[in-house]
Amino acid sequence: MGLFKRKKKGYIYSPCDGEIVPLSEVNDEVFSSGALGEGFAVIPSSNNFYAPMEARVENAYETGHAYTLFSKNEIDLLVHIGIDTVELDGCYFTKKVAGGQSVTTNDILAEADINKIKEKGFDPITVVIVSNPEKIKNIDIKYGKCYHGDIAMEYDEVN
Repeated sequence: MGLFKRKKKGYIYSPCDGEIVPLSEVNDEVFSSGALGEGFAVIPSSNNFYAPMEARVENAYETGHAYTLFSKNEIDLLVHIGIDTVELDGCYFTKKVAGGQSVTTNDILAEADINKIKEKGFDPITVVIVSNPEKIKNIDIKYGKCYHGDIAMEYDEVN
């Protein structure tokens, strides 16, 4: 009976304008090694960072640099803006959401002044990671130029 069961596709969208690159290009071993899960990175060219999928905000870090989301199809997602940007202690970040809030891909998670972050010597590359990769398979990441809301990652859901 399950032989002809249709696979359910899932999508994660780019959280910002920029260029999608592999996690291996992120200058941080924790992210680039895939130790935290499957995903992609975006070299941002805009200051607005949107929710990459419809989900509930589990945690909006006080410093505004990172967000964890949980989708209705049970995907745990981390959106982390910049490398070591926690050290900025919230400077140049404006949180737009709070924990417990439901978001769609039209909702801004944060505004970040990318130019100021760079001026302070930080890399604004943004990682989007599925931290429970056992829930997905057959991952296809769309590398290259992107705009917020473009499909960045397509996958089959694991039931």
